[in-house]
Amino acid sequence: MNNTENVGIEDNFEQLEDIISKMQSDRITLEQSFELYNKGLSLVQDCNNQIDKIEKQIKIIEEGNINE
Repeated sequence: MNNTENVGIEDNFEQLEDIISKMQSDRITLEQSFELYNKGLSLVQDCNNQIDKIEKQIKIIEEGNINE
C-alpha cells in the first residue's frame, strides 16, 4: 500500500499544486525536477485509484436504489 493512499484526495491535489509550483521555479535542479516529477506521478495514480474507488461505491449505491 502506498503511503499516500491514506491521504484525502484534496490533500493529494494540494501536494500536486505545490509540486507544479516548485517545478516551475527557475532555481530547481534537474535532479530535483525528476524527483518531483516521480512524486507527482505517484500522487496522480493515487488520485485515480481513489476516484475509481468512489465511482465503484456510487455505482453500488445507484444499483441499490434501482432495485428498491
